[in-house]
Amino acid sequence: MFDVIGVGANSVDLVYRLPAYPAPDGPLAKLRISGHERSPGGQTATALATCAALGLRAAYAGVLSKDHNGDFLHAALGRRGIDLRHVVRHDAPNAFAVILVAEEAGERIVLWDRDSRLLLAQGEIPADTIRSARILHVDDVDVEAAIAAAGIARAAGVPSTSDIEAVRERTDALVDAVSIPIFAEHVPPALTREQDLERALRALRRRHDGLLCVTLGPRGASLLDGDRFVHQAAFDVHAVDTTGAGDVFRGAFIYSRLRGDDAAATLRFANAAAALSCTRRGAVASVPSLADVEAFLKTARLRN
Repeated sequence: MFDVIGVGANSVDLVYRLPAYPAPDGPLAKLRISGHERSPGGQTATALATCAALGLRAAYAGVLSKDHNGDFLHAALGRRGIDLRHVVRHDAPNAFAVILVAEEAGERIVLWDRDSRLLLAQGEIPADTIRSARILHVDDVDVEAAIAAAGIARAAGVPSTSDIEAVRERTDALVDAVSIPIFAEHVPPALTREQDLERALRALRRRHDGLLCVTLGPRGASLLDGDRFVHQAAFDVHAVDTTGAGDVFRGAFIYSRLRGDDAAATLRFANAAAALSCTRRGAVASVPSLADVEAFLKTARLRN
């Protein structure tokens, strides 16, 4: 039995480091690239790498290409200890992202593409493994597969978490399908037309009785636990690359919930893991170990 199975996105990240963000006019219209690399990433793949680094038994169900990029990701995720028996290989270019990282601030811009042939077919969703796992994690990239997987989990009494980054046609259905939606900051206001975050979560509470969590980047994270609103400030670190921080947060959130931590402790632990990842380059490459997070929490300071 696995602790966590993830159904969702992977990516080959083509990372370009720049001295500053480009601008169409003036001296920033042309910039020399400071450095570049190919790195494993993707929302669910990075979250699962985090789960595995923290000591959970993690399995991945997703689609890789049959080419060298698919081989690259398969090897990278396998080295992280993720079970890949439910990975399928399709004859299409692998999902990829071009990531521009401004070295001075550590922030990034992500440009991505994913071939429609990389969608997971209904028969490729590992229903029996989902039913026997302790928790399921999905994202909103292949939304129909995510909804189907979450439905299997719900019917089996298995909790599910989600990475919901955008509001699209089927976002409402995904929110309803999972037991713990984890949203990007702009999503709850867009779903509810409530610009205040707490009011937006309370509006969502009328249709969803699970934990409702929102990541807030440099301002930490918040959640609604029953009727109790909980906020955890971010930790103060010098960010060199924020790529994958939200995915690391979700993997650490899963670990903390499975460990039995309460809502406030879960946010604190997940924020710490995400903060640590920002001090390292890459998505999967930035994932901290459990020892890393525990040591960080002993001395870390919150942002003012």
